[in-house]
Amino acid sequence: VTKATWLPLNKQVLTTDDEGVMRIHDLASGRVLREMKEHSKRINSLSWNKEKFLLITGSADNTAKLWDAEEWKVLKTYETDRPVNAVGISPIKEHVFVAGGQEAMNVTTTSAKVGKFETKLFHMVFGEEFGTIRGHFGPVNTLAIHPEGTGFTSGAEDGYIRVHDFDQDYFSFHSELDDLSALTQLG
Repeated sequence: VTKATWLPLNKQVLTTDDEGVMRIHDLASGRVLREMKEHSKRINSLSWNKEKFLLITGSADNTAKLWDAEEWKVLKTYETDRPVNAVGISPIKEHVFVAGGQEAMNVTTTSAKVGKFETKLFHMVFGEEFGTIRGHFGPVNTLAIHPEGTGFTSGAEDGYIRVHDFDQDYFSFHSELDDLSALTQLG
């Protein structure tokens, strides 16, 4: 098991593993109720949206996947050119955050630019990358989006925790699909 999270209603737990499999476990019976395999490698990260009806997973297969947490189907796949170690969903915009970088054992011989240690921002619905935030000199392993959506923190194997506050340009960036009605176009 690489990650675990409580599902809505707190009667089931979702786990992930090294093979890219997610399992839903019933706590009362101890049974596995469902197995889903959409990633081809280890799932390194998962994060809920604030309403807990969307889940995003990040994997060593260089993808992040947005899940409908009721039907358990993938709504969108965000592809990168690096292993994804950390993911998050904005509480105020239709944006997802994806971070990672090359394997730690190769970091000492690689510059930060080549190692791809930045956080990428994607539009949740369009799937287009629209921003990159740099700052680390090692693979990013964790992200925490501020509950009010004003910024995020990132932690990496370089030993630093970075606090990123969004400037006014981020809040004025707008797309015609920056509301929840856009989610109907995902399926």
